[in-house]
Amino acid sequence: MIPFPEISPDIFSITIAGREFALRWYAMAYLAGLLIGWRVIVALMRRPGLWGGTAPMRPEKVEELLTWVVVGVILGGRLGFVLFYEPAWYLANPGQIIKVWQGGMSFHGGFLGVVLAAWAYARRNGIAPLRLADALAIAAPVGLFLGRIANFINAELWGRPTTAPWGVIFPGEAAQDCPGVEGLCARHPSQLYEAGLEGLLLGLVLFLLVRRGGLARPGLALGVFLSGYGLSRFVVEFFRQADAQFVTPGNPWGHVLGGPVWGITMGQLLSLPMIAVGLGFALWALRR
Repeated sequence: MIPFPEISPDIFSITIAGREFALRWYAMAYLAGLLIGWRVIVALMRRPGLWGGTAPMRPEKVEELLTWVVVGVILGGRLGFVLFYEPAWYLANPGQIIKVWQGGMSFHGGFLGVVLAAWAYARRNGIAPLRLADALAIAAPVGLFLGRIANFINAELWGRPTTAPWGVIFPGEAAQDCPGVEGLCARHPSQLYEAGLEGLLLGLVLFLLVRRGGLARPGLALGVFLSGYGLSRFVVEFFRQADAQFVTPGNPWGHVLGGPVWGITMGQLLSLPMIAVGLGFALWALRR
């Protein structure tokens, strides 16, 4: 077992007028992911040859796109968490929906928010939506990697109990609540699994796709991203602890479909459409 490293979730904190203000690694991951993604898209737009001759938009317009994406990520991520994971509680406590600083964001919701924001921006500015989606797909793994690293630093979204030698002893009463385990409980560092698959591996595949002229086929990068992310998330869910609201004594793995032993989690259920749609886009792009 590996002890959890002594890393504070706060990069630094200051006290002003008796109130403490902190810059957290999670917020920094969001900011860094968006800014790096912005520069990646700018670089892509400055190389029209990658797109088969003409880039879908001018590089200076990407900064405006960033604003739309930020709004889509925040609204979509929050509303996705509310609707997919705890709708009954938020329906009874609607005032809690706006308190994003207390946690509760869904990747699948954030993804849908970005899709809608990018589509609206493309329609407003006369940009081919599919080509804009390809650019966003190339930039996305950076943010995914940084976000999962921040999840690990925050000691949240940890995995299921394990006896593997790389199991991590996460702090906190919830992380140490492992029925049948005596002493310290080690869990899969599923955040790092996701960082490796959704961030590093998927990012490398998309980078190679760009190098081999993939952006000249509209929809191909988008399809590879959707299916790659969906498959990565589906696999990691076998090692990730399900959200507490789905876990019961008779359903310890938090399956939302199937039985207590064999079934799929909410994360897997939401990933299946991404895999199917992604494969559809990729095959369609290759056959054009």
